[in-house]
Amino acid sequence: MARVAIVTGGSRGIGAAIATALKAQGCEVAATYGGNDEAAKKFTDETGIKTYKFSVADYAACKDGIAQVESDLGPVDILVNNAGITRDAPFHKMTPEQWSEVIDTNLTGVFNMTHNVWVGMRERKFGRIVTISSINGQKGQFGQANYSASKAGDLGFTKALAQEGARYGITVNAICPGYIATDMVMAVPEKVREAIIGQIPVGRLGEADEIARCVAFLTSDDAGFITGSTITANGGQYFI
Repeated sequence: MARVAIVTGGSRGIGAAIATALKAQGCEVAATYGGNDEAAKKFTDETGIKTYKFSVADYAACKDGIAQVESDLGPVDILVNNAGITRDAPFHKMTPEQWSEVIDTNLTGVFNMTHNVWVGMRERKFGRIVTISSINGQKGQFGQANYSASKAGDLGFTKALAQEGARYGITVNAICPGYIATDMVMAVPEKVREAIIGQIPVGRLGEADEIARCVAFLTSDDAGFITGSTITANGGQYFI
């Protein structure tokens, strides 16, 4: 029987690559998204992967959304917490709203989604949870006190929850991508992009598919002895 996977923020960028890779691996995949209906429809039309619209920052919406996925596809075996936002500003100009929006999505959203699949995974004695953190959750970044804090929090969450899930056959891991050639990164001015690439020892941006392959491995049976770990996929830009 095919395993059921949810990928949050799964209709674009890294999330879309992950959802597609998991489908290729034989999973039944559901991709969630927060607001871009046009992109979600295009993704479904191209891949056949059904999309579900709700905010990961809303616990009740996550509970209802996951219930709908399970009604459509079956119990969730794999959860990839990929949804994330930025609200960048130097700290002295950062508003409480900018702080809260990022924490609510990038950190509390991970709790909201994971909490609503956790009991079922424990009962079935199997689960794979992968959270997409960031290089900036490891090293910090100017203008991203909110984002860096949320992504560092994801790593602490991963390490703690891995200890609780291990005896139930649930692995909990994280991936910290560096700079990936997503639409957002490619939209920055060329000079800025060149400066970023100049800091990456391999001399290029990463590809979304490279992050997706990390997820495909961590969610496979082959990775059953790996839990509480962080894969750093940044082209050598930062080591921890």
